[in-house]
Amino acid sequence: MIAVDTNIIVRFLVRDDEKQADAVRRRLKQAEKNRERLLVPLLVILETIWVLESAYDKSRSDILDSIRDMRQMPVFEFEADAAVESLLRDGERYKAELADILIAHSAQAAGCDSAITLDKGAAKLPFFSLLK
Repeated sequence: MIAVDTNIIVRFLVRDDEKQADAVRRRLKQAEKNRERLLVPLLVILETIWVLESAYDKSRSDILDSIRDMRQMPVFEFEADAAVESLLRDGERYKAELADILIAHSAQAAGCDSAITLDKGAAKLPFFSLLK
């Protein structure tokens, strides 16, 4: 299996560089034709959220919709898919940053009962406790 990097996902989603976006589209079509699955690592999802928010000013809903749409594509296989699914479920439910929601679900999937943080926004999630 081959993994994809954040820049592949970002080019696919925003198509801001036509040449690179075309190369990504061709590679995805090739993978689809060959019934190949490409791994989307959890860290790529985390970076993609950050890039879409900070560099492209994408809304929370747009980001969640993009991830949701990608999960429907047979060419992509998501690492820690249950954590990504939980992010999609809770992304609109909680006001915390999407990255913090993903971190919480990833830690839960790894068997953690809770997490400590110095981030007051993250501490609003039931999984986090604010370290004082």
